[in-house]
Order: sequence, then structure tokens, then C-alpha cells
Amino acid sequence: MKSAAYRRILLKLSGEALMGEEAFGIEPQTIARYAADIRSLQQAGVEVALVIGGGNLFRGAGLAAGGIDRVAADQMGMLATVMNAIAMADSLRRIEVAAEVYSALPLGPVCHDYRRDEVVAQLQRGVVTLLAAGTGNPFFTTDSAASLRAIEIGADLLIKATKVDGIYSADPLKHPDAVFYPRLRYDQAIAEGLGVMDLTALVLCRDHAMPLRVMNVNQPGALLRLVQGEAVGSLVESGVA
Repeated sequence: MKSAAYRRILLKLSGEALMGEEAFGIEPQTIARYAADIRSLQQAGVEVALVIGGGNLFRGAGLAAGGIDRVAADQMGMLATVMNAIAMADSLRRIEVAAEVYSALPLGPVCHDYRRDEVVAQLQRGVVTLLAAGTGNPFFTTDSAASLRAIEIGADLLIKATKVDGIYSADPLKHPDAVFYPRLRYDQAIAEGLGVMDLTALVLCRDHAMPLRVMNVNQPGALLRLVQGEAVGSLVESGVA
């Protein structure tokens, strides 16, 4: 197998990605396919951390818009990410990949409390770590949590897995003439409002020089090709000429 170009990555998956063709929840075939993709990264020698959203179960902002207190709604959303992380960890273990769930909210009987040094030690042992419950605080998205955790654990690359090939000037599904950006600066993404991630996440990555790849996770073998050094999707960096 071709050697990996990255030592440690953080993969951000949306909760909606786990739905597959379903309208809600987790489609077993889809989560099993993602688990197999993650195993291929591990077999290539890459240390893998994951942050998974919770939008397939609950979305805090949507609940708040419906009248639920925003703090309570966001706490429900954080718990949804824990459920998704537990499901992914189970799928990984079923294919003999060591995996542990760490939560920013204390949930002792269910998973480990998030401790940065412990997570790094597990990654160095080859354990896939699933970092759940966002930042542990309301008003922060899982995109922001992914950026924060990638910086904390010293990831070489943050990967945002999406349903499109990368970053475009507009939604390519609605605008066929949208321009594809293979490479761009954080300042450009922010100035043009490209919707790559929320503003807090982008600024965190920019200020800490964390490179970001946005790619289509549903392309067979795309994740493995990416960590082996192929220019898959779009790359966002702090200082691109």
C-alpha cells in the first residue's frame, strides 16, 4: 500500500451523512461503509480522530427555532453526537478496529471524558478516537468543535467530508455554472462567504494554520487517496499565494 502523506488527521462527518438514503437516523450499510473507509486509513498508518455531527437525530438550532430554549436545544444536539459516535465506534469494532469515544460532557458510564493528553496517547497507540458532544458548550457548532479538536490534538490535516467534490463559488447542485476552487485562502473563503464551515471554525483554522480539505466522502477510495497525498477535493490554507 502506498505510504501516507499525513501522520494524524481529524475527519469531520455530518450527522446527516449517516442517514444514507433514509430520512432520519442511521442507515447500517452507510455507517459500515464509512467504518471500512476509516479502517483503510488506519491500515495506511494514519492516526484518525473523528467528530460527527448530530443532525440526523437532533439539530439544536432547529429546535431553538421551534421554541425550545437554545441552551437546552444545543445540549440535546450534543447528546445526539454522542449517540452517533457510539454507533460509529461499534461499527469500527465489528471490523476489528480499536475505537474509543470521548465526550466533552461527562457521561462516565457511557464513554470517556474528553482529555486531550489521553486522546493523543490513544491515537499514538493506533486507536481511532471519536470526539463527541461538540465543545461541551452551547452556541458552538460541530464544525467549530472539529477545528478546535484538530488544533488541540496536533492534527496534520482537518478533513470535512461532504456530498460534493469540494468548494464552489455557489451551490453546484443549484448553480451548474458555479466555479470550483481547488485551492484557496481562509481569508478568501471568509470574505466570499463560501459556507465551507461556520465563521468561528474558519477563523480558528486560519489563526492556527490548520489546513482543511473539503471532499466528497461518498466517492469510493477518495479518503485513502487523499491521505496518500492526492489532491482530492479543495484545500484551504492560511497562506496560499
